[in-house]
Amino acid sequence: MRTSLPRTSALSLLIVLALTTACFGYDLVHVPSGNRNSIQPPIPNTSALRAKAFNTTYEEKYQKIVSVLREDKDLMASIRKAAQAYQIDPIHIIGALVGEHTYNITIVNRVKSYYVKALTYSEADFKFSYKDVSVQSFVKKPEFAHCDTFTGSAELWECRDETWDKNFRGKVIDGVAYENMTFQRAFFQPFYAGQTFGLGQISPLTALEVTDLVHATSGLPKLSSDDPQAIYRDIMDPERSVIYIAAIVRDAMDAYRAQGFDITDNPGLTATLYNVGQPRRRALALRQAADASGGKKLPEENYYGWLVNARLPELRDLLRQR
Repeated sequence: MRTSLPRTSALSLLIVLALTTACFGYDLVHVPSGNRNSIQPPIPNTSALRAKAFNTTYEEKYQKIVSVLREDKDLMASIRKAAQAYQIDPIHIIGALVGEHTYNITIVNRVKSYYVKALTYSEADFKFSYKDVSVQSFVKKPEFAHCDTFTGSAELWECRDETWDKNFRGKVIDGVAYENMTFQRAFFQPFYAGQTFGLGQISPLTALEVTDLVHATSGLPKLSSDDPQAIYRDIMDPERSVIYIAAIVRDAMDAYRAQGFDITDNPGLTATLYNVGQPRRRALALRQAADASGGKKLPEENYYGWLVNARLPELRDLLRQR
């Protein structure tokens, strides 16, 4: 009888193999912990407007998410489990959650209330489209043909994201005026602008990027842009949302390692990448900047990641509680 490795063991083996070969041609640079900036980088005005609209402050929002993490034992257990499955320190998942709920939305008092919202979206009738053209049809345009050489979901959807920026964003093509907006905003926001969802505030595009990793590691069904309801079900479900957060962090770490940078010991950097996305494009830009500077360039945290690093002792205390 043929036997196979347990799913998590198989993943661990794949990660080890990837990490030993991914940065071939580069000396792996260990990015130290802590912030590279002595003061917090500017916070976008949109974050300030959100806080003002709900008559709250960043500090109040920060304390609220920390309180939820401290008191919700089931959530912390899910965080630890997901971190173990994706071979990351759970502090990276905590950092992503703290950043989102401090500068974007405000955490609800009961995490389980996200389940109700998940059911609402999973039963709605909608599709991912822009100017009445579905994303499935749009990416069949010849400009996207080179992306089809990628077999992995992360590389495929990041390629499509970048192709939109280079070939369509803010341009007039064949008489069609394409607005100066991101691929995510153009195609993956069927309800209203600026939308991300659930506990992890994950965008549908990001979920599509990591679906291969989530399927291989956690056994969840692969997502497709043909079935937006399934995407919303996963990113709105608190338990699944934590899994996707772990996968997004793991994917960012691997993207940077492929360019010669080990960011595993800097939760502020992984939180930054969770916030801004496009890890492969950013890792390549960093590699090019580092080469141009004689290898002296290191990645820097943004305002969101800066907070995580600045509050790291308190956030790590959350993991010491049982």
